[in-house]
Amino acid sequence: MSWTKVLAAEALSPGARQVVKVGNRKILLLNHENQLYAVDNTCPHLKLPLKSGKITEDGAIVCSFHRSSFDLSSGEVKDWCPWPPGVGKVLSLVSQEKALPVFPIRVEEGSIWIDVQEE
Repeated sequence: MSWTKVLAAEALSPGARQVVKVGNRKILLLNHENQLYAVDNTCPHLKLPLKSGKITEDGAIVCSFHRSSFDLSSGEVKDWCPWPPGVGKVLSLVSQEKALPVFPIRVEEGSIWIDVQEE
């Protein structure tokens, strides 16, 4: 593993979100219910940012633009392009259903570290 220090842990208080750049990737760090997550900030559908996406009660992030949702822990697709009706089917054809990349995250010595393997 190749761990990179990205942020002071105190900067990611409960409910906070922060985008950091590691190599060529923009990583979205989230503190949801005192659990830290690190996911690719780019939705795999249309390559739009996820930072403003809603977090659901079951721990998924929902893309603000086309409503695809992904599990924060695994990146698994929960729902692919369900909205808007009629257009959702067309949008779902733009790209193949694909999981959201997630990254190992840890807190050590007051800092947040993530392991990002470059593509």
